[in-house]
Amino acid sequence: MSKVEESVEVEVPVRAAYDQWTQFETFPRFMDGVERIEQRTDTLTHWITEIGGVRREFDAVITEQIPDERVAWTTVEGEVRQAGVVTFHRLDETRTKVMLQMDFAPEGLTEQVGDKLGFVKRKMTGDLKRFKSFIEERGGQETGAWRGSV
Repeated sequence: MSKVEESVEVEVPVRAAYDQWTQFETFPRFMDGVERIEQRTDTLTHWITEIGGVRREFDAVITEQIPDERVAWTTVEGEVRQAGVVTFHRLDETRTKVMLQMDFAPEGLTEQVGDKLGFVKRKMTGDLKRFKSFIEERGGQETGAWRGSV
């Protein structure tokens, strides 16, 4: 398994950053290569991705969710093996640090080489920067929220 960790500071309150992150179906608007996410239950999501010409489908289950603090997940079915957590750290009334940590298993030689060359880390960095732009351009107004705990 490979590990990647990245973070970004966003100019929105922690509640807005967290609430937006719980809107998984909006991820394609800021995550490169994510075509669609369907939230099937409170804890189960179905992902369709295409990265580097490779299309994958998989399910992920939310293993822990604490409002304004963290969302953790692991894949349970499909072509991808990964687990991760995103945490939200209040810096002050209007700023939040969003930290993303992920463990994943690169499949095949191409993905292993891409991992060694830092492709996944750069992708995560880009996704977090786009998340920052997405939520800040909306003035911190999230597209929705799910405040339940898992």
